[in-house]
Amino acid sequence: MNIGIIGCGLIGNKRANAISGEHTLYAVCDIDMKRAQRLAEDKKVPVCTDDYKELIGDSKVELVIVSTLNYQLAPITLYAVQNGKHVIVEKPGAISSDELIPIMEEAKRNKVVVKVGFNHRYHPAMQKAKEIIDSGTAGEVMFIRGRYGHGGRIGYDREWRSDASLSGGGETIDQGVHLIDLSRWYMGDFDEVMGFADTYFWDMPVDDNGFIGLRKKDGRAAWLQVSCTEWKNMFSLEIYCKNAKLAVEGLGGSYGVEKLYHYQMLPEMGPPDTVIYEYPRGDRSWEIEFKETVKAIESGGELKEGGVEDAYEALRIVEKIYGKRHA
Repeated sequence: MNIGIIGCGLIGNKRANAISGEHTLYAVCDIDMKRAQRLAEDKKVPVCTDDYKELIGDSKVELVIVSTLNYQLAPITLYAVQNGKHVIVEKPGAISSDELIPIMEEAKRNKVVVKVGFNHRYHPAMQKAKEIIDSGTAGEVMFIRGRYGHGGRIGYDREWRSDASLSGGGETIDQGVHLIDLSRWYMGDFDEVMGFADTYFWDMPVDDNGFIGLRKKDGRAAWLQVSCTEWKNMFSLEIYCKNAKLAVEGLGGSYGVEKLYHYQMLPEMGPPDTVIYEYPRGDRSWEIEFKETVKAIESGGELKEGGVEDAYEALRIVEKIYGKRHA
């Protein structure tokens, strides 16, 4: 396929580097033409523009990657699917769940694939944990405890993420959607949402911490916290099952080496059998996510996971948390 990237910042470059196989990065676009030109020169891309409609309107482009600011994600994605293009759009996919409804309708009507960038599902520790759960050896998932945070940087509260009109909110819609998505992936849909988002440190009108409680009708739950007052970057996801505990730590890079701790309960209980998986070779989740998207496109089928419907459900949860936000 010929691929076009709209949004040539940090994430756009990561997506460009994740293109593998015989596929070609054919066109790039950014409102900052210099940024688009840098990526075009680096990847030897023939088409470079600052008009996303021009890129999408090019008949040679088959798959569009949308990696813009949050407020632009849904409008550009909608225009792409209306024009029959397959899409990979960064999380959260939109700044409100309502924006995703016409995208779902148009994608179905035009029979195109839309993948939302929930790349955390494709980290090896997450994949291994899912494999163990699906095998049945760990037993039913009882509850999840997740924490995800970073420390920001000087001027963070003056960047685009601090402007709700551009971002849709603060930390809860930023890193929070990843923890929400992973919880839904491991446990399915939740029936009750509780919690709140608030601002404790940064001088900005959006939240720097989110506290999220998700509960199923049978009582099983997920307790999640996301923070940009963590100071030392960290990721922790603990999945408590009836026969085992699975704990993921780190995501590579500044979050530390990615590891999965598998604590398997013995019939006599006591200290569990413990296996530790360590993944020091860097983050390949972007590449794996790209390959999964291509597989769905080439087979003419639907995405197995991480589509617009998942983004819609994650954003509905975020919106319920924001509805309870302190004044």
